[in-house]
Amino acid sequence: MNTIAVHIADFLKKYPPFEHLTFQELTEIATSIRVINLEKHKVLFQINDALHDSFYVVASGVMSLSVIADAEETLLNKCYEGDIFGLRPFFAKNNYMMTAKAREESIIYAIPIAVFRPFVANNSEVLDFLLHSFATNTSNPNDKENLSGKLVSDNVYFSNQQSEMQYFQSLNYNNSPITATTSTLVQDAAQLMTNSLSTSILVCENNFPIGIVTNTDMCSKIATGRFPITTTLDKIMSAPIVTVIENVSLAEAQLLMLKYNVTHLCVTQDGTDKSKVKGVISEHDLIVAQSSNPGVLIKEIKRSQTAEDLKAIRQRLTELIQKSISKNIPLSHINNFASEINLALIKRSVELSILDLGSPPARFAWLSIGSQGRKEQLLMTDQDSMLVFEDVTTEKYRDVKDYFLKLGKRTTTILEKVGYEHCPFGHMGSNMLWCKSLTDWTNQYNSWMNTPGENSNELSSIFFDFEMVIGEKKIEEALENVIFNNLNNNTSLFDFLGNEALRKNAPLTFFKKFNIEEKGPNKDKFDIKNLALMPLIDGARLFSLSYNLRGINNTYLIFKQLAIEDSRNSEIYINCAEAFITLSRFRTLEGLKNDSSGQYINIQELSKAEKEILKNAFEPMDDLEDLIKSKFQLTQFS
Repeated sequence: MNTIAVHIADFLKKYPPFEHLTFQELTEIATSIRVINLEKHKVLFQINDALHDSFYVVASGVMSLSVIADAEETLLNKCYEGDIFGLRPFFAKNNYMMTAKAREESIIYAIPIAVFRPFVANNSEVLDFLLHSFATNTSNPNDKENLSGKLVSDNVYFSNQQSEMQYFQSLNYNNSPITATTSTLVQDAAQLMTNSLSTSILVCENNFPIGIVTNTDMCSKIATGRFPITTTLDKIMSAPIVTVIENVSLAEAQLLMLKYNVTHLCVTQDGTDKSKVKGVISEHDLIVAQSSNPGVLIKEIKRSQTAEDLKAIRQRLTELIQKSISKNIPLSHINNFASEINLALIKRSVELSILDLGSPPARFAWLSIGSQGRKEQLLMTDQDSMLVFEDVTTEKYRDVKDYFLKLGKRTTTILEKVGYEHCPFGHMGSNMLWCKSLTDWTNQYNSWMNTPGENSNELSSIFFDFEMVIGEKKIEEALENVIFNNLNNNTSLFDFLGNEALRKNAPLTFFKKFNIEEKGPNKDKFDIKNLALMPLIDGARLFSLSYNLRGINNTYLIFKQLAIEDSRNSEIYINCAEAFITLSRFRTLEGLKNDSSGQYINIQELSKAEKEILKNAFEPMDDLEDLIKSKFQLTQFS
């Protein structure tokens, strides 16, 4: 037996997904593997290189995957011993989208895809590994600790966290495929394919699909002379045909093509070959869908002309979130794509208002505040916004402000039709108080931040959580500068914000029971927003301001960054980040179940295990409270 092959098989057996294969299968694969020695900084493949016929496993050393953005090389991933990378040839036909380079002297195993593909097709665990890795954009999906032996994506879209979009993104495909019968002559089928510019023709019997003939079949079986052009389709068709249901996602379609080694899928009404044909998906359709970045929904939003169009897309986002959660996509990833789609919906609402009103008389910035400003808006919650327009001369001021108030009112009306209710506190760009010039806003923030106690009724800390939706970036930056300039030695502000963060009621009573509502429409329910999530949000914001963390508003990401900034307390911050995700998941599930904001949880409907998970998520809040008290020298009553 080949000792090198045995050595490689021994190595692979230690790592997923190879541990699902037998030693004999691994040895068979290993006999075809090429061993590549790379010196430090040596490139294995780079952006725009033609795809290789192999994918790669790191045997020793470290590989880096990077892209060039804005003339700078950006590192996306490091690959260590046992890590898989370079799987792009499995999923796409276009060139590499990033560069793989040795960070140190490395040994790489090149596994030919043609050799490995049958083992994927015949082994559901190997396929599941690829499927889940592909879906979650993580390494090994079973590997919470992120140890060696992971699958590292080399699809550049994954790096900007669009992979989860691909997992649920529906496909545009040919829904009027050409069909024929088994007795149709090849020459007639070829004429039909040519006339309709189609790469395939479905062979049907009693209107059900039984096979398919593709361009490849025409080339390999007819053009080579193996069959005459007068033969019938049943002699050259590929059968049985691989069928899928109508709403198949991009990633699922890719994995099915990989599993069955086909270039076309037949779409039927119920996903079987015993129902009506609805279309054909080709490899080209997948490549087109892959390039729709950052997703089909955002493209549709940009084309929308009415509030009704936008509402339909927002409802599809809710379905997308629901599917994501049911498939265990990490909530931090779901937040990413949901916030991008919410942002696009709000932006389009402003654009539609401008189309009605005419061009703005001055530059401006529409800012989302609150949960959308923090990129945490998964459910249909209230709309919170502010509008800032550039300074204009005194004689123009009134007309300019009048225009932007009209813009605010039109936009908030559209957003209400889409499904975002008006903010009960009036925190919206349609409110005179929240639609101001840059100087007026500067004065407002100066007043809030330097005399917070005097303005405590007005100061809402969500005005520190903003994200620009549309407008002039410099206006947003100017507002940021006002905030950060006012933070220096501002003990009164930190006293105020610190005490605000400590003032919330505890989520549990003295006897460790849930602190439920005692009266009102939500009697006997638990207010997860105010009692559990807001203390974490307020605490994250407080520390973020004190550490001058610019450009990060998301609570989860703030805690992750704080763990780096203040390493002595990193465990507290990491526990808070995880608690925030757990609590957000509870709220999101409640909201999806009841078509609500998810603020009030019905404790009676939770299992004993779920109640324990919820209570455990409260524990880091005590440590955070102690940290606030010690850092800002506060007592709960100061």
